[in-house]
Amino acid sequence: MKRLTRRSMSSLGPLSARTSSVAALPISGLSSHAMARFFSALTLVCLLASTAPQIARTQGAAVQVTIIAMDETNRRVQGLQIELKPAPDVASSNMITDEVGGISLNLKPGTYQLNATRPGFHDLSTQIEVKAGSDQQNFTIRVHGHVVESVDTKVRALRVSVAHYHEDVSYTLADLKSMPHTTVTIHNPHSNADETYSGVRLADLLAPLGVPVGKDLRGEALALAIVAAGSDGYKVALSIAEIDPAFHPGEVIVADALNGKPLAPDLGPFRLVVTEDKRPARAVRNLVSIELKATN
Repeated sequence: MKRLTRRSMSSLGPLSARTSSVAALPISGLSSHAMARFFSALTLVCLLASTAPQIARTQGAAVQVTIIAMDETNRRVQGLQIELKPAPDVASSNMITDEVGGISLNLKPGTYQLNATRPGFHDLSTQIEVKAGSDQQNFTIRVHGHVVESVDTKVRALRVSVAHYHEDVSYTLADLKSMPHTTVTIHNPHSNADETYSGVRLADLLAPLGVPVGKDLRGEALALAIVAAGSDGYKVALSIAEIDPAFHPGEVIVADALNGKPLAPDLGPFRLVVTEDKRPARAVRNLVSIELKATN
């Protein structure tokens, strides 16, 4: 049996370069079983040497993290402001939960302090642990409202405030049902299904209160904005031109029915629907107020 030397091992190519420290080990006199064990160990050393850099890169790679916010009734919470410490290397442009209560971002492995705030809910402070070696991790956080009450007691009427044009007006569900309705169909990207809403155009609610729409919408009136709020404190804004069919191709309605049925408790009795939005982030559930504001 020959002794393996550095010269004889050089013919083995890259394998010998990684194992030069063991190249001069004498193997003469070894049994066939011992030799098999020797070469198995040698192969393992080479394998570890070749994969170590890849393992190191994997351990430090960013992980796709999804955070879902839910309340105490297991409803997803939209509009929750998320803050992470330490901050992500590449901060997300939108650290607010979307219409399905979620936010996605890439985080390096480690422990993060998570703070979540939103009007109508108690502040939340917790920790999340992002583990190395995983492609994706999901976290669910729970926030609690200041007052827990049923939807029926929270939403009894829709209040409309139009500043100096008219005194505040409240519309009940019966009031809306007595008005001319418009039907719109939008695609829900989350359920991947079309939804047909029926309701009253927001412009038709505002026009009788003296708000300039149609041919009267011009000049300084174009600087007016509308703020719509839900019972949970979530708010969105629209320009007045967006709600006027004479200016804007889409429809903005206060819906009271979905697919021919009254809105489910988690949506209504009133919901703002904006047909031209690519994402339904301005579809305010449990709509409770419409307020006209001047922006100039």
